[in-house]
Amino acid sequence: MADILMPKATAVWLVDNTGLTFEQIADFTGLHHLEVKGIADGDVAAGVRGSDPVAAGQLAREELDKAEADPAYRMQASKPKYAEYQETTRKGPRYTPLSRRQNRPDAIAWLVRNHPELTDGQISKLIGTTKSTIESVRNREHWNSANIKPTDPVSLGLCTQIDLDAQVTKASARRAQMEKDGTVKVEEDVLKPAEEHEAPVSSSPTTLDELFGKPKRGSRYEDDDADD
Repeated sequence: MADILMPKATAVWLVDNTGLTFEQIADFTGLHHLEVKGIADGDVAAGVRGSDPVAAGQLAREELDKAEADPAYRMQASKPKYAEYQETTRKGPRYTPLSRRQNRPDAIAWLVRNHPELTDGQISKLIGTTKSTIESVRNREHWNSANIKPTDPVSLGLCTQIDLDAQVTKASARRAQMEKDGTVKVEEDVLKPAEEHEAPVSSSPTTLDELFGKPKRGSRYEDDDADD
């Protein structure tokens, strides 16, 4: 059984959002079934925010459906996408294949939008970019700003889901403070119906103009966009 990132938070979500047995949840998360029962009773992990393993890429929806239909079924964790590029030990900057380096600005825009709690240093380490590049994307000073579209770095193969989750976990305290201050929106952890996953309708920003707003009037970036 593969190690699950944030097992207690995952168990909290599974208890609250599924019909799985305590044994099934315990087997998947690596916790004791009595500890899972304690979570259900409110005696364990009080105040821990649930973490959706499906959204995190740690569990396939098909696996969850099978387990809910059969109490004897034991779920298998999903293998991280692009796991072959993950090095077990790594020192120094992350190496990114040449074929994927052009996707870095899209990944930066996605991380800035979805995980504002991450520092520039964390983003730099995560996808192998520089702080100056991150700043240029955030401020719309990147040479290709007009064509940047926020895209999940995991789907681009720039990092693994485990790496991303690890950095998000490190910044969880900062995220909690930002939510408390009202600088970011508190998202609800919900398991959407399968049909919504097959045909998602999203109102999230898809361009830098939508994400960061139009450039100030009279700026050279506004002139560049007009020329395009």
